[in-house]
Amino acid sequence: MALWLAVALVLTSCDGRMESPRIAQIRERGVLIVATRNAPTTYYLGRNQSPEGFEHDLAKSFAEYLDVGVEFKLLNSRSEILAAIQNGEADLAAAGLAKFHDSERQFLFGPVYQNVDQQVVCRRGGRRPNNLLQLAEVGLVIGEGGEIQQRLNELKGLIPTLSWKTETSLPLEQILEKVWQGEIDCTIADSNVIAINRRYYPELVVKFPLGEATPLAWVLSKNEGLLSLELNTWFVEMKENGQLERIFDRYYGYVDYHHDDYDYVDNREFIVHVSERLPGYANLFQEAEKKSQTPWRLLAAQAYQESHWDPNAKSHTGVRGMMMLTQETADDIGVKNRLDPQESVVGGGEYLQTLKQKLPEEIQEPDRTWVALAAYNVGMGHIHDARELAMQFGKNPNLWVDLQTVLPLLAMEKYHKNLKRGYARGWEPVQYVKKIRHYYDMLEKWDQIGPVINNIPPSAFLPVSHPATSPSDGVSRLPHPS
Repeated sequence: MALWLAVALVLTSCDGRMESPRIAQIRERGVLIVATRNAPTTYYLGRNQSPEGFEHDLAKSFAEYLDVGVEFKLLNSRSEILAAIQNGEADLAAAGLAKFHDSERQFLFGPVYQNVDQQVVCRRGGRRPNNLLQLAEVGLVIGEGGEIQQRLNELKGLIPTLSWKTETSLPLEQILEKVWQGEIDCTIADSNVIAINRRYYPELVVKFPLGEATPLAWVLSKNEGLLSLELNTWFVEMKENGQLERIFDRYYGYVDYHHDDYDYVDNREFIVHVSERLPGYANLFQEAEKKSQTPWRLLAAQAYQESHWDPNAKSHTGVRGMMMLTQETADDIGVKNRLDPQESVVGGGEYLQTLKQKLPEEIQEPDRTWVALAAYNVGMGHIHDARELAMQFGKNPNLWVDLQTVLPLLAMEKYHKNLKRGYARGWEPVQYVKKIRHYYDMLEKWDQIGPVINNIPPSAFLPVSHPATSPSDGVSRLPHPS
């Protein structure tokens, strides 16, 4: 009995919760050690050299829940990450790892937070198999990863001619780059990884999924049951308070993950214009940042969405210039010549700041910027209507992730007839913000991707015999969090 009481005291924290030796160790050192990898979907250094990434933000939130700091242990492969868990070098792994049955004998898995498809991806204009039989006829290279290797081994039992090379020295993102460059015919990757990377390498073409959707989860040591319980409790809170959805929206809210949404022509055209047009206006956007307090890359992204950086642009509704200002708005903000690119960009930036100032204080960043951009497109009055509608549906009117779900309803009579401003093409500001976020993110990462992309002429990857808008080239669904 005395021994049992002693153990119980060791395993009980000061707030009365059961606590394992691992949790006690984490609290004593004051840091949660997380094994991950350096990649766009997990962990990377942003423009200000501060850590970012979907897995980074989730792990940071869990550390805050435990009331400790967080330290990331960057490793190169799945095997290295799992070894770090087995050896006790990290408390958990948050690296976009697939949960599959063979591993459950060796590890504990946290809650599933995302489901992804394993997709065959090739290059537009290159060899593009349409099924598994044709896949056996191309050069297939995969990255180091147990779940894909396991699935291919199963398929080889059905198709003996299926063969592949496993590349252990390169991260998956570099393998995708080699497919884009034409050095490799095809590879297989998770749909979230492909959706992020094909924005930078638009000639990447998804052909078909390799099988059923794969769940992603964090990995813990087999004997960390109490830490797993803490993880599950935190995860439930994350889902209930909407934080999981907000983190997902930050990193995937602008990604075209639906078949019909991916616009190859627009993506390629943007990359060309960044190289050819943006240099002539970059100083202009940077000067506008000083006057409007709006990041210059965000202004550039908005200007591209408005006019494709054409200072003489004009729409059928009469808006004109780089930032496509109405005459009324131009008069209000003191823009005398809408066709003057400097006046237009500075004026557009100041107008965006004016809209941000008119929003309720409860709307915090980054949502404040996204809502202000939506107001730039559809008008502040309709934003107020959408906020009212959000509250009627029990949604949070201060979060863009909620507001964007109700804005399209402004086009439906049964909703807009009871609103002060009436009908609006509410789906347009949703797409407007999504595209700007897409361009903004690409500009933020241009220092890394630009040298690679600019090293190859855009014409090198244009299709010869396949139309750019061929339906068979569409990307499969990237599911939302579970």
